[in-house]
Amino acid sequence: MASLLIVPAHTASHGVLPVEPELTTRLDELYDHEARLFIMLYSLKGNGQVDYVTGRLVQEYARSNYGNPLYQTEDQPLFYWWDHTMWNDPEQDGVNGNERVYQENIDFDILRYKPCAFNGQPC
Repeated sequence: MASLLIVPAHTASHGVLPVEPELTTRLDELYDHEARLFIMLYSLKGNGQVDYVTGRLVQEYARSNYGNPLYQTEDQPLFYWWDHTMWNDPEQDGVNGNERVYQENIDFDILRYKPCAFNGQPC
């Protein structure tokens, strides 16, 4: 007698990745020059605390005539951070169940991008 073990893309230690939130829940955006990622930080709970993050690959980066940054990004994120888990979506086709757990027991490290946030200081 043969048995088949099917392992889902997510485990019981974390839930199913929610779809990318509406822009109204976005708290901030960052650009990681080293990784060429445009990162958006969200508060799903609406309490001002970052609890969902997306990272899109940047195809092109420029400055406007006024000096503001302009980013041309992929339509869908490559990375998601949620519920202490980092997810990877190599197909970059949005949250649809084919995302893979990249790393568990990890939080998005905003101090890497905003060291002024150390000890709760305003930036």
